[in-house]
Amino acid sequence: MRPISPTRRLFGLAILAGAAGLGTWRYLHPVFDGTQLSVAEAYAAAVAGDVVLVDIRRPEEWRDTGIGQGAHPLDMRREDFETELARLLDGDHGRAVALICARGVRSARVARRLSAAGFTGVIDVPEGMLGSSAGPGWLAAGLPTDKYEGPVP
Repeated sequence: MRPISPTRRLFGLAILAGAAGLGTWRYLHPVFDGTQLSVAEAYAAAVAGDVVLVDIRRPEEWRDTGIGQGAHPLDMRREDFETELARLLDGDHGRAVALICARGVRSARVARRLSAAGFTGVIDVPEGMLGSSAGPGWLAAGLPTDKYEGPVP
C-alpha cells in the first residue's frame, strides 16, 4: 500500500472542510425547495383568501413590528404548533399555507418540517418581515400591519 502524499492529504481535508462548511451554511440558511411568494404576493393572496398566511415568529417580535395584515400569529415554538396550524387550515393538510418569519430562515426550516409531516400546501415567504437576500421584506415594502396586543410570555 502506497502512503498518501501530503498534497493529497491536504486536498482531502479541504474537501471535507468544504462539505462541513456547506452543511453548516445550509443549516443556518435553509432553502425550501417548494413554492415561494414575495411579501406582496403573500399579502395579496392572504387578503383574497387564496392562502392562510401564518406569522411564525415569537410574541415579542409581533409586539415590536406588528403582524402583517391578513396573517395569523402562531409561535413556531409551541408544542401544539402543528395541531394549531391544522386547526387554522380547517384540518385540510393540502390547503395553501404561507409561512413568514423575520428574515426567511425560520420559515424555510418550518416549511421543510411541515412538508415532511404531510402538509402539502406549504409556501415560504423568504423575504420575511425584515427583509433578506430574497427581498426588502414586509415592513420595507410598506405593506400594512396590525398591532399585536396579546400576551408576551
